[in-house]
Amino acid sequence: MSEKYVVTENDQSKRIDKLLTEVIPDSSRSQIQGWLRDHVVLVDGKAVKSNYKVQPEDTITWAVPEPEPMDILPEKVDLHIVYEDEDVIVVNKPSGMVIHPSAGHHSGTLVNALLYHCTDLSGINGVERPGIVHRIDKDTSGLIMVAKNDRAHKSLAEQLSKKTVERKYEAIVHGEIHHEYGTIEAPIGRDTKDRQKMAVVDGGRDAVTHFRVLRHFTDFTLVECTLETGRTHQIRVHMRYISHPLAGDPKYGPRKTLDLNGQALHAKSLGFEHPRTGEWKKFEVEPPQDFKETLSYLETKEL
Repeated sequence: MSEKYVVTENDQSKRIDKLLTEVIPDSSRSQIQGWLRDHVVLVDGKAVKSNYKVQPEDTITWAVPEPEPMDILPEKVDLHIVYEDEDVIVVNKPSGMVIHPSAGHHSGTLVNALLYHCTDLSGINGVERPGIVHRIDKDTSGLIMVAKNDRAHKSLAEQLSKKTVERKYEAIVHGEIHHEYGTIEAPIGRDTKDRQKMAVVDGGRDAVTHFRVLRHFTDFTLVECTLETGRTHQIRVHMRYISHPLAGDPKYGPRKTLDLNGQALHAKSLGFEHPRTGEWKKFEVEPPQDFKETLSYLETKEL
């Protein structure tokens, strides 16, 4: 599936290989240089070299090559299925489960479990990511929708693109937020100082997060975050950007934090238009036990 990016004035004179590491999630500079050599990436329909300096209004197009097939085996892994029909599965993913196989995570993933549970998953994302329409991080718990056929996949992907899917998260963040509502509108791209992280950067992809305060604690705040866009690590990056990083976040949070196995982030609510019937479907699940226990601990400190 071909994608494109139109160069802005903020991008002017950047090397194309550097720019695309900011634009394409989970890409490396060497990987993109290979794509440029193979003419997978084009500028206004023409091949360019890795050191090409982009100019405003350049239209960059690329079609990421399909990954080499992996031997992905079905595995009997317990799944908390919230909803299922002939088109869609909605799963409440536990913290610690990876969505699809990758380097270092060849088994025990959601995809392994789904392949055991059913055989009719959409093939649009290739053999490594059957049915996967969107992702949540390994240590984030909560709701994810999976497509069981290509028609459903296209519909759900289009709804995500049009920002009509409702995705709400609960998060425990550091610090006390002194206003009840807020919107963070800040572009996200690869962190220029640490390629393993994302960050708010000039020329990044548009990203919008709305939040409201649910509860105040001493030194912490419970918030509900609603995604308007779905960039990699969006909530984690945006909350850090406003100086309220997620508790327990090993990548974006402080070292001294609550005793958690990863960031305190839970995808609690998911709503979308059913791809076949057009009916609005909405699902909500409670946070996992360790999240609840952390809230109880914070409540105890208030006494």
